[in-house]
Amino acid sequence: MNKTFAEQVVDFNRNLKYDGNLPDDFQVLNPYLDNPETMEVMQQFYQKFYNDSNKRKFIVGINPSRHGAGVTGVPFTDTKRLESVCGITMKSAYTHEVSSVFMYDMIAEYGGAEEFYRDIYINSPFPLAIVRKSKGSWINANYYDDKELFNDVKDFMIDSLKKHLSLHLDTSEVFILGKKNADFISKLNQEANLFDKMTVLEHPRYIQQYKSKEKELYINKYILELKK
Repeated sequence: MNKTFAEQVVDFNRNLKYDGNLPDDFQVLNPYLDNPETMEVMQQFYQKFYNDSNKRKFIVGINPSRHGAGVTGVPFTDTKRLESVCGITMKSAYTHEVSSVFMYDMIAEYGGAEEFYRDIYINSPFPLAIVRKSKGSWINANYYDDKELFNDVKDFMIDSLKKHLSLHLDTSEVFILGKKNADFISKLNQEANLFDKMTVLEHPRYIQQYKSKEKELYINKYILELKK
């Protein structure tokens, strides 16, 4: 029997591990290994919103942050919005993440979580959190922050994107969050021919931090692109 979209995503996340090289001072965090409840809430989320075999559009982020998907296992979803919007409570953690605020304001205007997730799947080319050592403590890092890091994780990213696409995603157009992210994903796309067209949207964190006065404009832009 064919697996549902939800079952395939859960399988993907359950088998996630990065065994490749990393430059000194970088680490990969796997939320599913670090906290058993992450696996539980992630499964609840996908079973609730993706229990079908619909074709969906694909939004591609960068890599999970420690406070968003790095805790909940759900992209751009902190524990606050996981509970208040998605109706799933996480007992072992409490997080507030800037990108999640924008994403869920946009989702509300799109028509709500059920309608949004019925049409759209979000994930990242590098689906685990990356941190780097800075002045003795660990901070969030992006896969493209360091040339050596990108070269180390590139093949893993292509492989991850191919696995996502096999979930029944629309490859005719992909929506990339962040201009710099798009530059790197276009390199992967040239190599692996993953998508026909790439549409770039400003990253939620950038909008919240630098463009919050124009937030409605960005929300409208997202919705116009995603609903066309």
